[in-house]
Amino acid sequence: MTVTATAGGTPGNAPAPISMIERMTVILDAFDPQTPSLSLLDLAERTGLPRSTLHRILDQMIRLRWLTHSTGSYRLGLRTLELGGRAAGHSEIRDVVTPLLHELCRRTGLAGHLAVLDGREVVFLDKAGGRCAAQLPTGLGVRLPAHTTAVGKAILATLDPGLVDSAYRGPLPLSTPRTLRTAADLRHELARIRQRDGLALDNEETLSGIRCVAAPLRGGGPATAALSVCGNHQAVDFKELAPLVRDLAGEAQRALFSRLQQRRVG
Repeated sequence: MTVTATAGGTPGNAPAPISMIERMTVILDAFDPQTPSLSLLDLAERTGLPRSTLHRILDQMIRLRWLTHSTGSYRLGLRTLELGGRAAGHSEIRDVVTPLLHELCRRTGLAGHLAVLDGREVVFLDKAGGRCAAQLPTGLGVRLPAHTTAVGKAILATLDPGLVDSAYRGPLPLSTPRTLRTAADLRHELARIRQRDGLALDNEETLSGIRCVAAPLRGGGPATAALSVCGNHQAVDFKELAPLVRDLAGEAQRALFSRLQQRRVG
């Protein structure tokens, strides 16, 4: 929602925000899908806060990851996206996706994962696939670097590129010789994923000998989660699995949206 400042410097007819929580809320509300990047002047006009006060609060919000700053503009930070994912309800996502994931694993004989983004890591919410899955060091609550995994890259590709650039700078931690090495490598990989309608590939980047294909669960904005199928690199054919994973993600997203709608109506 955009807050419009009056000539007197306060937004509309609303009283000027006094507490730090009120000021932070007004700042976060200044961003919207049409204007994801705002300058200091933009924020001053939209919030009605004095520039000196605003600059001090913005510095604190950047330090706490509510916002990110580059080349004279401010954007929403990773913390807002992390809270958005939690608000979607990890348990609810798992309840909806798990039956579909288990069915796909039964059909393909591969392992399946469901994960969400938390900072620069993915957290696994579920794992399926019997003997194949047992061979992988993943499971409920396990964390892995997002840039090495198919699920992580599938989610990162749905985020604003400026936000990803601010979170990833310089060399990246390596898990295998095939892991993406630099922020530029990641940027190019995410561009390719967007061209493939969100389908991501882990080509032995997390574990040698293991390949994964993933797709994000998303509505109109950033993905709340991603799911993948994984297996021995010789058994995972991207062209064969890509449509299956994409269709599963679409079905899961529709089922999740339907459940949320029913809950609102109820």
